[in-house]
Amino acid sequence: MAVVSPLVRRLARDAGLDVTAIRGSGRDGLITRQDVDLAIKAHGGEAQSAAPDLGPKPGPANVPQEGPAGVARIPIRGVRKAVADKLSRSRREIPEATVWVDVDATELIRLRATLNADESAPKIGLLAMFSRYTILGLSRYPELNARIEGDEIVIGRAVHLGFAAQTDRGLMVPVVPDAHTCTLEQLSMRLAERTQLARDGKLGPGELAGGTFTINNYGVFGVDGSAAIINHPEVAILGIGRIIERPWSSTARSWPGR
Repeated sequence: MAVVSPLVRRLARDAGLDVTAIRGSGRDGLITRQDVDLAIKAHGGEAQSAAPDLGPKPGPANVPQEGPAGVARIPIRGVRKAVADKLSRSRREIPEATVWVDVDATELIRLRATLNADESAPKIGLLAMFSRYTILGLSRYPELNARIEGDEIVIGRAVHLGFAAQTDRGLMVPVVPDAHTCTLEQLSMRLAERTQLARDGKLGPGELAGGTFTINNYGVFGVDGSAAIINHPEVAILGIGRIIERPWSSTARSWPGR
């Protein structure tokens, strides 16, 4: 069973389905939203046509308040407010420049398949591979592994890698401290651990702060690209879109690629 998108997990959970019992139609058994929609219909329900709400469910801190003519007002509090304040500050203070690049990922997919050929070994995900390459890139361009503190740009040798994680409580950016010291296997394990802690709401404030660079793999939502917002006070962010099959041309030759 392979589920990448938190949206797919949320859709199955809201419909009362065990996502592990759904047969995936995607590559390597990946469970897609269409698979969940079909499972809902098979159980006599109706598939949701709109994207599920990404925010936390109403609770003591965000109970919708009744308004006129059926209008609901949801207080912006807690984690949601903290994220909103930080991203708003980033938009106000950072004159960002966004660069888009298409990359042939065919060999990357083949490498992951080779790494995961041993069924007894822990599986290596794409996020871990992206993160490892990011760390190597930061060692070559250390100016991107920096923070703004007052009137100074602080460049450190250590890479404390943040990564965007969508949870029921909203968007979070857990941080893997000293990620540059990790092997690929260790990095994969630490990313998985922090992702689960974020979804369970068990991350402490210290585990969501102190990052020097952030990676955002929004390709899990099925989009090609997005203007990622820099995680203030960092100076850069890497956003990664989806990997899809399409014709690819290089040195006057063309072939199917990813």
